[in-house]
Parts: sequence; structure tokens; C-alpha cells
Amino acid sequence: MVDDKDLDPTLADFLSESSDDDSDSFSFEDFDDSLGDMDDGDDSMGGMDNEPATPFTKNESVKKAANAEPYKVDITREQILPVEKFADEKSNGYFDEPGYYKTALAGEGDISQRVHQLLSRYLKCQDQKERVGYRQSIIPSWWGMMKSACGKVADRDLPMPKRMMIRFGVVLPSLFSVEQKELFSKSILNNETGEPVYYLDEWLKEVALGHIVPSTTDEKHVKKVVTAGSSSGNEEQDRLLQLKNKNDVKLQTCESQANKVQAERAMTETELKGRVDVLCTHERVIGLEHFTQAYTEGQKQLFADIFEKLRTLQRIDKELSKNLAELEEAKEVGISLEQKLSLGEMAGGGSNRAAYAGNISAEFDTIRQMTKMTCGRRGNPFPVFSREFYHCTPNLTGFRERVISILRWIEMNDRSAFRRKIKGGNFARILPFVILVPSYGDFGFCWQPFERLNRSMSRGRIVIPMYPRNLKVSMLMAVADYRWQYAKERSIDWTDPQEGITGQYYQYLEAHKIKGDIKSLFMADYVTWMTKEIEGTQIMEKELRGIFWRGIPFNREKREELSKRSMNYLDLYKKDAVRFDPEFTKMSQQEYRNHLREELPYDKLQFPGVQELVSETDFFKVRK
Repeated sequence: MVDDKDLDPTLADFLSESSDDDSDSFSFEDFDDSLGDMDDGDDSMGGMDNEPATPFTKNESVKKAANAEPYKVDITREQILPVEKFADEKSNGYFDEPGYYKTALAGEGDISQRVHQLLSRYLKCQDQKERVGYRQSIIPSWWGMMKSACGKVADRDLPMPKRMMIRFGVVLPSLFSVEQKELFSKSILNNETGEPVYYLDEWLKEVALGHIVPSTTDEKHVKKVVTAGSSSGNEEQDRLLQLKNKNDVKLQTCESQANKVQAERAMTETELKGRVDVLCTHERVIGLEHFTQAYTEGQKQLFADIFEKLRTLQRIDKELSKNLAELEEAKEVGISLEQKLSLGEMAGGGSNRAAYAGNISAEFDTIRQMTKMTCGRRGNPFPVFSREFYHCTPNLTGFRERVISILRWIEMNDRSAFRRKIKGGNFARILPFVILVPSYGDFGFCWQPFERLNRSMSRGRIVIPMYPRNLKVSMLMAVADYRWQYAKERSIDWTDPQEGITGQYYQYLEAHKIKGDIKSLFMADYVTWMTKEIEGTQIMEKELRGIFWRGIPFNREKREELSKRSMNYLDLYKKDAVRFDPEFTKMSQQEYRNHLREELPYDKLQFPGVQELVSETDFFKVRK
């Protein structure tokens, strides 16, 4: 319970003045006037510069590598770069604005008045049972107000207090402690990493603009609002929007394939140049200085290798020409559809915008369900940020940079977490969308492993609560859920051990007669695998450890380290040498090459704009 003495002095004065007024005639305009000078007397923040923080800058190579459009898939990116900065040096000053509360609630109609009334009564109430009742009443009213506010996220003039309310759940800055206020004021507002990690307001904005397809739901029938005389126009616009979404998927797939093939060509050409340089290097003949030596045995062996590289370039060129032709065709179709949509919008009074508004409304309903799922049945669904319920440390608060750093650690150790098989027998690394929701829940989860219309090259969606008790565990749960759902959806029979980790894990549970929800059991075992077994603490049963060792292997350095700590790990490590030897297995050359790439140090993988890369020749020295 929050006593008046724990609140901001100005807020406490207001509550004491209105303590004997039980009527419904509250006005958040009057409430805000009393909060206008709320932070002026806070000496602990004295000297803090309230100018907007300067966006942090990276070195030139990383700046070129950062994708300005993270919603697009780029399969040439095979790693997450280290996060260089987790917070701004200066406060952005938004939470110090005198009219923050009024600006955050203004313009949302009667529902914001209702939120103000309930929040005021909740804060001044001293009876614990009544506080629980007010807290429960705030929840539906808050979501009703948020739905109205989120419909404006694509507006460039959206006030920052309203944006911060959507992003962090902060409606009243006096509910911060001094340290919390400073922490949130120094958060980096813009995505400087290029990774597909979104705060709630950013996510809804991308959906509203049509850059991201709305999340999949189980609802089959969508109610449409059709005005008299405009049904045919709306239906045509809907049809064009569907065609545009399908074409965007094709365009994205073609761009990703073209980027990958082009990167492969550049690497092959570099290797070819190196071999030709070696071939064209000759020593002088001693005593006959005007002549050079004939080809050495080593140079003669390069002939076959050079011919092989030329054949590879021929194959790559054929594939690249096909991809570029498909890309040009998809771009032409996209331009045509954009023109038709623009004409239809002018003729139909903005039905395209109305369709996007419908997208954001449906997506918000999905987001509400996501937020509820992060809390579970026994969690705290209270949506307003308050120091009463915030128990995170700064390093374990779900800011974007912290989430990306943990995601990098997960991928560094579980190298196959985000790799999937695509056409041609190749593997592509595709990071899922990460949606950060302001929630006190502890459960991260996967909403969908891929888009319905683009199963091979689309991003999945995982949801992370921003204020959990343990951010790392919440993220491990989400990645485990993503792994399970993707493997299960892509399998013909997910219970077959030949299909991979899902079948092997299912057969293990059946053999040991372990009951319960299979996915929940897998998620718990994955968290154990990534937090205990990775450190050499042997908790899993031997057979289960073998399933995870083969299906979800640690990186090579970690496996070598574990092999020196226990005979159980050493036995598994020795079996790897036989399991991945192409002379004794049925692995194709392409599968073997993919395995060797996963064996590389994480920081040596490809990333556009970063020059410190290992050549493909060095890739295959790992096993030689």
C-alpha cells in the first residue's frame, strides 16, 4: 500500500484535500494543475540537463551495417553486434514536463476521465480491500483509453507524454522513485541497432503504416464497417491491399535471396583472386635471372580449385540473374499497386487509411491478449507503471538495448536458435520480431513462428514483458517457445524422432511416462539447459542431456570447455567427431558446410558493413 508520506508532496496535498470528497466530479485538468510544479522541489534531480538526449553514434562500419528498416529480412546478417551503449548520458526531460499527466490523458474522451477518477481514488485509498477493487477497475478502463491513444501512434505530432504512456505505461511521473525516474529518462528512444526489437508504440506504428503484417489470430470472421454506397469501393481497396501484402512478401523474399547470392559471389570472387594471385607468383631461376620458375606442385593443384570456383560463379550468376528478374518484376507490381491504391484513396475518401486504422485496432486487441498472457493466471495484470510493483534492477529492466544484449548471448551459445532451412538446402538466419510490452508478468512466449503467407522467409513474433522478476529467464522461455513452435509447424509428423528435437523429446517423455503439457516441459528444460547445464551443473537426466546436446548444441568453445569438466560431457563431445565426419555420415556437402559455419566464433560471422570477417577458406580449416 502507498501512504501519503511515500507519495510526491504535491500529490499528497491534493489527495488530502479531496479525501472527504466522494463524488464523481473529478477533473484531471484540475489534478494536473496541482501537479504542475510537482518536480520543481526535487533537489535530487538538480543540475540534470533536460534537453533531448543526443542519439548515440557508432563507428562508421557499424553505422552502415545498421538497417534503417529492421522489419525487412536480411539473411546476410548472421550475428547481433555487441551493444555499445545502454542509456543516454543526459536525461531526455520528458518526465519533468509540468503538464505531463494532462497531456497523456487529453484527447481520449470520457474514458480518460474515468481512468483519472479511478486512479485518484486508488492512490488516496487506505483500505487494502478497497485498493484491490479500484486496481481491478482501472484495468478495463485503462485498456479502453489505450485503444483510443494507440490509434494515433502513426501521427508525427503525437505528444511525447502520450507516447511514453503507451511505451512504458507511465501516466503519472510521481509514481517513479527518484532512481527510476532518472533510469527511464535516460533510456534510448530510437532504434540505433537495426535489430527487429520494438517498443509497443513503435510496433503499432509499423502495423499502421503497413510495414508489418498484423499478428495472426484465431478469429475467422472480421466485422467490417461499410457505409452506404461505398461497399464496392472498399472491397476493391481491400483486394488491392491483400495483393500488395502478398507482393511485399515476394519482394522481401527476392531481396533477401539476392543479397545472400550477391554476398556468396563476392566471397567466391575474393577466393578466386587469391588463388590466381598465388598462381601468378613465380620465383626467379637462379643463374637465369631473366626467367622465372615453372609452376610448382602446389600451384598445379590450384588449377582444379580455380575451375571449381569458376563453375561456382557460373551457377551463382545464373541464380542471381533469376533473382534480380523476379525482384524487378515484384517492384513493378508494387509500384502499380501503390498507384492504384493512391487513386482509390483519393476517390474513396481515404479507405486505404481506414484499412490501416482497422489493422491497428485489431492489432491492439491482440496486444492486449499478449500482455495478459505474460502475466499468466496468478500474475499482476495492473497496466500502470508504479514503484509499488516495479522490482527490477536497472540491468534487468526490459529496455531494448538490454533485450538485444541478452538475445545476443542466447544466439552466441545456441547458434541454431534462429536458423531455418530454405530452398536449395541452404540455411538462413532470421531473427524473429521482439515485441516489448509494459507488463509486470514473468512469461515470455512466441505468438507465431512465421507469417501464414510466407513460412520460409518471414520473421516470427516473440513477446517479452518489460518488468519481469528475471528478464533473462523470460527471454529464454520465449526463445524455447519459438523453437518448439517452429519445429513443430515445419514438421510432417512432429512426434517422429527423425523430424528433429520435437520428436526426440516426445519419445523421451513417452518412454519415461512423464505427464504434463509437452511444450511447457520443453521450455522448462530449455531454461535449465541454458542456465545450469551450460555452466557444467549436471541437472538433466543423461538421456535428456544427450537429446539437447545433439538437437540444441552449445557453441564449439563451450562444448570443449564442458568436455574437460565431466566424463558425461566428454563422452558426448567425442561422439560429435564421428557424428559430423562426412566420411562416416550421410551428411551432404551443403549440410557439412552449414555445420562448419555454425562452428565458427560468433563474432566472425557475416555482418554487412563490418570488415573483420573470416574468409570461407578459413571456415573449412576448422576440421582440417
